[in-house]
Amino acid sequence: MRILVWHVHGGWMDAFVRGPHEYLVPTTPARDAWGLGRGGRAWPDTAIEIDPADLAEAEVDVVVLQRTEEVDEARRLLGNRDVPMVFVEHNAPRADVPSSRHPLRDRDDVTIAHVTHWNALMWDCGSTRTVVIEHGVVDPGPLYTGTLDRLGVVINEPVRRDRVVGTDLLPRFASVAPVDVWGIGTERLPELGFGDRVVPRGDVPADPMHAALAERRAYVHPNRWTSLGLSLIEAMHLAMPVVVLATTDAARTVPDEAGAIATDVEELVRASRTLIEDPEEARRRGLVAREAALARHALGRFTADWDDLLDDAVSRGAQRNRAARAALEGSVR
Repeated sequence: MRILVWHVHGGWMDAFVRGPHEYLVPTTPARDAWGLGRGGRAWPDTAIEIDPADLAEAEVDVVVLQRTEEVDEARRLLGNRDVPMVFVEHNAPRADVPSSRHPLRDRDDVTIAHVTHWNALMWDCGSTRTVVIEHGVVDPGPLYTGTLDRLGVVINEPVRRDRVVGTDLLPRFASVAPVDVWGIGTERLPELGFGDRVVPRGDVPADPMHAALAERRAYVHPNRWTSLGLSLIEAMHLAMPVVVLATTDAARTVPDEAGAIATDVEELVRASRTLIEDPEEARRRGLVAREAALARHALGRFTADWDDLLDDAVSRGAQRNRAARAALEGSVR
């Protein structure tokens, strides 16, 4: 199968392009949001960069979308061909919850694939067909050593996103141990005046970041209102114990024995202190975390679920085209 998909959410794409298909990734000289291409990532050769101008003549079986504006752009680039579409909803709604109406509500030409059951529950998608395909990640391996009495966090844009990702909670964990923060925009953290125990580590490629993260005693996931973060799932794969706010769909992935999960921040702070003071307990809980992550978020399960959905989308598209042709022939007669 040949799939048109833009490089938008790099972590999700790392898993998606490991399936058994060809992935046509629009690429422009500017390497901007509409043409990032592979973005220097070590993806399989089946992730193929393509000039958007070449898509009009390219064989495309299905389009996988991640931004609502891609619906019209894909149609334009494909010369208005009726190609089946699947929209990946990465985000939980941000307004009028739980009555948020999805922008692709009540459509018969697209399937919405939610990445969590929480998202599916909170978005009002009307009559649009919806499915849930939970995250899968490329397993970095059980790299955890926990040799450093420090806590690790991965947050993109922690200053701009602030309370959504729990940036304001970091000083409470820093009262237990220094908190090292990786991600895009972490260099702005000093603007918040948190002091030298909240340490920005920058936007680092996955492999060196995973190795460094695994040296920290525990992973902290302070997100209030985002979809289940891939960084949390990756930390669990590393066999790190995790300290997690029990919001959105975190409780579905994180068992109590994997570290700690609660909405009481003080309870989580106490748990992080226990993990810092007891390395053996931290290691034991990290093994539970890895086992749970492998059971629910393995790459093989993820790619198999996507294979089923893509096959279904193509079959439904063919049925819709046949029905449209029959209706047209009937009107001509």
